[in-house]
Amino acid sequence: MSDADKDRKTRNREIAENESARQTTGDVRVSVWAIAVAVLIGLAAVGWVLLHNS
Repeated sequence: MSDADKDRKTRNREIAENESARQTTGDVRVSVWAIAVAVLIGLAAVGWVLLHNS
């Protein structure tokens, strides 16, 4: 393998690692938002039940 091929493979590997890290960060953000929305909906439902049960 020539030096150019090795450099290209190394560069591509670094790009893939960066993309993987970016994807993981995005997935975590989406998960946090989904959990937050679910908690808010749950709290609203519990509040509604408590208000209308009296």
